Amino acid sequence: MKERTKLLLIIFTFAGAYYIPWDHPVIRQSGLEAFMMLQEYARQHVLTCLIPAFFIAGAIAVFVSQASVLKYFGAQANKFLSYSVASVSGTVLAVCSCTVLPLFAGIYHMGAGIGPASAFLYSGPAINVLAIILTARILGLELGVARAVGAVAFSVVIGLIMHFIYRKEELEKANESIRKLG
Repeated sequence: MKERTKLLLIIFTFAGAYYIPWDHPVIRQSGLEAFMMLQEYARQHVLTCLIPAFFIAGAIAVFVSQASVLKYFGAQANKFLSYSVASVSGTVLAVCSCTVLPLFAGIYHMGAGIGPASAFLYSGPAINVLAIILTARILGLELGVARAVGAVAFSVVIGLIMHFIYRKEELEKANESIRKLG
């Protein structure tokens, strides 16, 4: 960050703190509500979702061998099998878009390709069993099925696009993992 940008940020922060009418009831209540929402988020989401996700990611790193990750998600894996498994793996995990990130990072750092890992990242929150059942229950069976099928299809497309964009880096990563194993 340039020094001028830092100075402007400090000046605008100070000006906001100086000129915001904190004694006005609406401003005071909105500030309080913002912190209450932050507290609710910390209590309900971080403790019940993110912390377990970090433990699951750690369990994957400990109990799932790198060889099996490479077999199903690595650069040398069968692409059809790789994207199929990655795009439907989220059905067994009740994860949201925040809690899937540690899981994505775990399998990616264990050697999964960016394509299958991105397919998992995209489809995980969209096709977990709870989300599909809730969608089908509230919006109808047709939309529940459409959500599941669409999420799987789009996750494969997104994974393939990511693989295409980062194919050079993926090739380097695959060569490095082959050198490590062989």
